[in-house]
Amino acid sequence: MDSPLQQKSFIFALQIIKLSRYIKETFSEFDISRQILKSGTSIGANIREAKNAQSPSDFISKLSIALKEADETQYWLDLIHGSEMMSSEDYTTACNDLKEIIAMLVSSIKTTKTKI
Repeated sequence: MDSPLQQKSFIFALQIIKLSRYIKETFSEFDISRQILKSGTSIGANIREAKNAQSPSDFISKLSIALKEADETQYWLDLIHGSEMMSSEDYTTACNDLKEIIAMLVSSIKTTKTKI
């Protein structure tokens, strides 16, 4: 069974796919929609990779990459919202979901570091 972090990141990736599609179809904006699609879906992909890490250090590395991708995704969300391609309500929801994922990533990284 997937962990809560895997589940949340998967659901978040689905939201990002929908957002990317909306931006392309509504605003004919392909560069920004592609950037957020890449970073927003990469979070879950790296979390999934961490599940099969070869060592605790590899696990931390994969989750750290996911954390970097989450930070990049926050940037794209800020930019999309600031350029009025996203409603404030959708922006707030996405940011709150992303904050939960980031908190879970930070916690997992810290817990693993204390175990090594």
